[in-house]
Amino acid sequence: MTTASALPRDPESLDVFRSRLRDFLTGHGPGRRPRDPEERFAWTRAWQATLFDHGFAAPSWPEEYGGMDLPFAHQVVYQEELARARVPGPVGTGLGIAAPTIIKYGTDEQRRRWLPSMLRGGTVWAQGYSGPVAGSVLPGLRTTARREGDTYVVNGQKVWTSHAARADVFFTLVRTGTRASRQRGITYLVVDAHAPGVDVRPLRDLTGGHLFAEVFFDDVRVPVADRVGDENGGWPLVRTSLGHERAAGAMNQAATYRRVLGELRQLLAERGALADAEVRDRMADFEIRARIMHYNGQRTISDILTHGEPGPVSSVSRLHISQFEQDIHEFAVDVLGPAGLLGPGSEEAVQRGRWLYGFLRTRASTIGAGTAEIQRNTLAEQVLGLPRDPGMPSV
Repeated sequence: MTTASALPRDPESLDVFRSRLRDFLTGHGPGRRPRDPEERFAWTRAWQATLFDHGFAAPSWPEEYGGMDLPFAHQVVYQEELARARVPGPVGTGLGIAAPTIIKYGTDEQRRRWLPSMLRGGTVWAQGYSGPVAGSVLPGLRTTARREGDTYVVNGQKVWTSHAARADVFFTLVRTGTRASRQRGITYLVVDAHAPGVDVRPLRDLTGGHLFAEVFFDDVRVPVADRVGDENGGWPLVRTSLGHERAAGAMNQAATYRRVLGELRQLLAERGALADAEVRDRMADFEIRARIMHYNGQRTISDILTHGEPGPVSSVSRLHISQFEQDIHEFAVDVLGPAGLLGPGSEEAVQRGRWLYGFLRTRASTIGAGTAEIQRNTLAEQVLGLPRDPGMPSV
């Protein structure tokens, strides 16, 4: 059960809230990040449970579902302090993407059944949207679900599914209409990742890890009770999920990269690289972009609190962050020279090879959560009001 939250209702008590949160993080922090993947997974889940048990989980969720329901300014402080403390984020993609959709469109029974365990880290959720051929263009998805009484029979494939190997649950999109129905024939299902017929095949990425996988569904039976929203009515839910995916952690990422930028500046100063005028110019550019990231994150949170949805402007944050994290890691590797080519497995690596690892890992940043091309289409059509590209359905 969640204890009484440390949430200060008075907006003038920001300093008190920051101090209380900082004390909690100091006294209950998870400690050093384990190097072993299995230990790190258990460590992350344990930290998520600690946040929940002490009333410091889900800053934007309503209190009735176990969240803190923080005002805007307090959410900013919350993300700043968690980034400063370098604690792990949640396991899987459920909290930032599936949960807002379930809170808005799910039934009371579904909220009671799914949200507490998701929030405490008891179940790991992974998003099953992208499929072969269609990729980010969701109206073209090919995974199908055929209804038989109180059950859907799901067949098809998903790809680039982050955290799939660890998942207990997939929140996924299936086609229940004809292929010609496009977005009008999409349904949102919650699928047991351990059900008969589910086959998860990890995909190795550039870092040598298996963050994502392809998932195959072979006559997987899913209760109709695990459908969120109406049959063939999944498109509005998709837009909610995608908006929150693009907005999720915007302030946390802004605070994290503020810290990362400071650490890079210190490293370059120690190595004498800041004596180079070109290096200083690039660092000034990163400083400007980090501040823009912070202000965009604030705008996204404000839109969610005001309208209940992040809206298409969330694509600004997503596009800006994905390009920033690619550029800063590429710059770091370049400036470090030959030393920047030593990865985490080398004893001679600079800062345990974090910059090379980040360089390799962020090659996928402009693909995940909707490709950069999709983000630009969204901004062009829904924010700037430009004509729609007939060959690229807007998401």
